[in-house]
Amino acid sequence: MNIRNNRKWFSILAGVTALSLTLAACGSNSGGTASSPAASAPAASTSAAAPTAAASKAPVERTLKDGLGHDVKIPANPKRIIASYLEDHLISIGVLPIAQWGTSKGSKQDYLNDHLSAIPPVPSDLPFEAVAGFNPDLLIIGDTSTVAGDKYSQYSKIAPTFVLGDEINGDWRQALLKVGEVLDKKAEAQKALDTYDQKAKDAKDKLQKAAGAKSAAGVWLVGNKFFVVSEARSSGTVLYKDLGFTVPAAVKEISAAGKANWNSISLEKLATLDADYIFLINSDTATGSEALKDPVWSTIPAVKNNQVFQFDKAKSWLYSGAVANSMIIDDVLKSIVK
Repeated sequence: MNIRNNRKWFSILAGVTALSLTLAACGSNSGGTASSPAASAPAASTSAAAPTAAASKAPVERTLKDGLGHDVKIPANPKRIIASYLEDHLISIGVLPIAQWGTSKGSKQDYLNDHLSAIPPVPSDLPFEAVAGFNPDLLIIGDTSTVAGDKYSQYSKIAPTFVLGDEINGDWRQALLKVGEVLDKKAEAQKALDTYDQKAKDAKDKLQKAAGAKSAAGVWLVGNKFFVVSEARSSGTVLYKDLGFTVPAAVKEISAAGKANWNSISLEKLATLDADYIFLINSDTATGSEALKDPVWSTIPAVKNNQVFQFDKAKSWLYSGAVANSMIIDDVLKSIVK
């Protein structure tokens, strides 16, 4: 072999050796072994970033201004919440309270039993001793009258106390969104509202196709007396705003004069009720519903036409919220859409 061939041979050998070393290095990097600097660097970066991401999602204490102008420090992650008569909103965003609204006679919001059966009651007037006995870490109160006088300062000594205020508390949609904000669950509250609104829209369409334009009224019989639901409150908002029923003249008149969710109506006035449908909430079944035996009752047009749909007091018609109103829609559809 001459010198030229030797040089050529060594040149080829050097190229093959360099290529082998390069391939070996690539194989080492792609394997991701613990000893490889290239493999360990990304792992270190990922582990360093993880705590930062977790920390950004960790609950933090926030200060919010409530409906009465108080700056309230909301705990980072409240676990023992009392929100008396606001439980519908809590359930809508996936939260359970430590105690639920109840009365001295044992009444409670029966329509929420599936969610609150294991939750003990707290008296509806929220006695300080009873509230303190539950050791709450947050109180959410709806109406202003509950904290009248020096009651707010007393509740605030038990736990941070956030008052929705009458304006927000009077509108279940606003109340739901506000409770969601207080508990750092805005997205959940908006989703619950959107889901309800879509259900109401679908139900309205079904009712229009099944019955056309009809009028309706919600009537409550309790203690041998009749009450009619307000046009713009409680289940009235479901019937008239969400489902599109026409408001009877008698309901408009009583709603304008009264400020309550349910306003008293005489049997004689009820006889003039020009409603195609009556949704009757009967709280007198245990005592025989004597008022329904009065001859005047049978003269009401909806009664004569067999268009009265009766529900037990345990149903949700006397309440308001995404859960309650959704149940009301179910009742209406089952009554009218065959």
